[in-house]
Amino acid sequence: MKTFKLGTRGSPLALAQARMTAAALSAAHGWAPDVAEIVVISTTGDRVQDRPLAEIGGKALWTKELDAALIDGRIDCAVHSMKDVETQLRDGIALVAMLPRADVRERLLGADSIDALQQGARVGTSSPRRAAQLLGMRPDLKIEMLRGNVATRMAKVESGVIDATLLAAAGLDRLGVAVGVTVPIDTMLPASAQGAVGITARLGDEASLALLAAIDDAATHEAVDLERGFLAALGGTCHSPVAALAVVADGRVTFRAEIMTEDGTEIEEGSFEASSAEAPALVAALAADMLDDAGPALRALFDPPGA
Repeated sequence: MKTFKLGTRGSPLALAQARMTAAALSAAHGWAPDVAEIVVISTTGDRVQDRPLAEIGGKALWTKELDAALIDGRIDCAVHSMKDVETQLRDGIALVAMLPRADVRERLLGADSIDALQQGARVGTSSPRRAAQLLGMRPDLKIEMLRGNVATRMAKVESGVIDATLLAAAGLDRLGVAVGVTVPIDTMLPASAQGAVGITARLGDEASLALLAAIDDAATHEAVDLERGFLAALGGTCHSPVAALAVVADGRVTFRAEIMTEDGTEIEEGSFEASSAEAPALVAALAADMLDDAGPALRALFDPPGA
């Protein structure tokens, strides 16, 4: 068989996830080791590290170069951290498969718990959700903009430039990095699609679509689609602090969500449990209900379709 080209960003975590995907494809199809070829694509999000994503173009900065490589045929699929993928995909591109979801929780570096952070501690993050959740619990904390790969963020804590940071447990586990203290989900609900790796391909490329479908984890795909559906129903952007988690088991869905003002002074929570068939409609209804209950400052952070 000719080589099957997997596009990816060049960060250590992105490469680890691409290797996981290549291994899954090789196992599913009995490929020789040289069939799955990893192709590194440089993205704007990797090159520009000194500003928050929301200021320079949002999540598309992680995906637009990979999308272009897909459309023009330089790669057969692209491997993404799903929480970096926009809810509206580019025309001609399909989200085909997801690997089994990893740990969705956060890890805190720099203290044994959020309560244990010193008064006025400087916490580095570029995530509006993490910042809002932290400030909701600890208004005394000082949030400092921090981007970069896992090693960069760890080094900032170790050198004392910041006192603490939060990293996704899934990313640390995939890199084999055993650091930090796991934050319970009841303390910090994760970002939509956190812990999930997704694979996109060209619509109409039936051979690639069929190959990728063989490695799709149905429960992960369903859960992430629901979480992304919640984001879409809210009309959220990179500026909008949102947390959402769907857990799928035995044809049932447990869904929890939060929307927050950027300073954490207002946090609206919502949840439901339902069948898989009922869940998509309930996700949209929950988003509408939460926005109806939100104060003006919180409501202003969202632009739901049809509003």
